[in-house]
Amino acid sequence: MSPLTNTLVFLATLAGMEVFAWWAHKYVMHGWGWGWHRSHHEPRSGWFEKNDLYAVVFAGVAIVLIALGSAGYHPLEWIGAGMTAYGFLYFVAHDGLVHHRWPLRYVPRSGYLKRLYQAHRLHHAVEGKERCVSFGFLYAPPLPVLKRQLRELHDGPLRKAEASADAPTERSDAA
Repeated sequence: MSPLTNTLVFLATLAGMEVFAWWAHKYVMHGWGWGWHRSHHEPRSGWFEKNDLYAVVFAGVAIVLIALGSAGYHPLEWIGAGMTAYGFLYFVAHDGLVHHRWPLRYVPRSGYLKRLYQAHRLHHAVEGKERCVSFGFLYAPPLPVLKRQLRELHDGPLRKAEASADAPTERSDAA
């Protein structure tokens, strides 16, 4: 396959992973897969949480695709590479930036990263798996839209959600 085709497959997979991640987060992780994902919505003790098993599963799929593509089943290696790149971006933005699971404790004050950070804080403002907003990991709807959705889902203001979107957390793993 041509380098252009490989690049396009890689980029399409990278973009498509956000759509898949949104779907999986909303319907699997907050649905029948809540048993693993619940740990992500509760205070974490230790380095890992049960939710990390999702990353292991998706990494395993990417490894298999890369191996199959390398064995001649093109362009599976580029699909696996796109999944891997998405996983890396997820690790940096979600685990690092939002949940402070790596040493750098940066809280963005403006722009895209602030919007992403605040949207995910609004996702975690709800107790349990029901009536949450913002299921994407690298795309976040505008904050006024998310706040309106929360008010509609909860029949009025959700002060915890609206406050937690703007304020950094005291605990490094609370988001």
